[in-house]
Amino acid sequence: METIPLWPGQALSEGAQNEVCPSYTPYLLQGEGPHPLMIVCPGGGYAMRAFHEGEPIAQWLNAIGVSAIVLHYRVAPYKHPVPLQDAQRAIRTARHRATEWRIDPRRIGILGFSAGGHLASSAGTRYDGGDSQAADPIERMSSRPDLMVLCYPVITMKPPYTHEGSRTLLLGESPEPALVDLMSNDEQVTEDTPPTFLWHTADDAGVPVENSLNFAAALSRNRVPHELHVYESGRHGLGLAEETPGVRDWSRACGEWLQVRGFR
Repeated sequence: METIPLWPGQALSEGAQNEVCPSYTPYLLQGEGPHPLMIVCPGGGYAMRAFHEGEPIAQWLNAIGVSAIVLHYRVAPYKHPVPLQDAQRAIRTARHRATEWRIDPRRIGILGFSAGGHLASSAGTRYDGGDSQAADPIERMSSRPDLMVLCYPVITMKPPYTHEGSRTLLLGESPEPALVDLMSNDEQVTEDTPPTFLWHTADDAGVPVENSLNFAAALSRNRVPHELHVYESGRHGLGLAEETPGVRDWSRACGEWLQVRGFR
């Protein structure tokens, strides 16, 4: 698969975990379209990006009629706002290339696992309409996703429910309280936050289920359409969960939700 830089001409980043970053790999459907598109953000605690939460997810999306790109966003030693800038750039790029990619610029979603779920929910709670005066036409595009799919996401940066490794690598050892507030995404939900599908396992030992519960509660308070699935048991980092009875149903449920929202 081809890997395309997010910013043409930009030098790719340092270290093995940031090789080819920032860039994306497209998995685009053929045929007339226009197709919906999902930007896939693998997890990895802001230290890496897990393969099983990248390409296999794009292939599943293709199988249900959704184009995809896998985002190779920058991780440690890069800190906020670098990963968010990468995600915003990916959304803008998709809108700019909509005709070329045979996608619908009004059906561009973002999907993330674990720390990638934090990145996706950051993109869905902190976006802008683009800079109409920008010399780069990509930067004129809106960075708002049209919906979010959050899979066992890190949401809060606050104890006792945060994932300490993600928090430290993204914000540093002693972040300012205002930054912690800003990056606790359940506190950033508004009535304009995109519709959201969430799933988690109740006994997730890596990222507590309260991350999804509290985000869903914030969506409910703001009357944002959402669907939440909490499965009884399953380890953190399951991806498609194809070998985990019960939990593997998430992809079917998500596919049906996407269809109801006109995203298939």
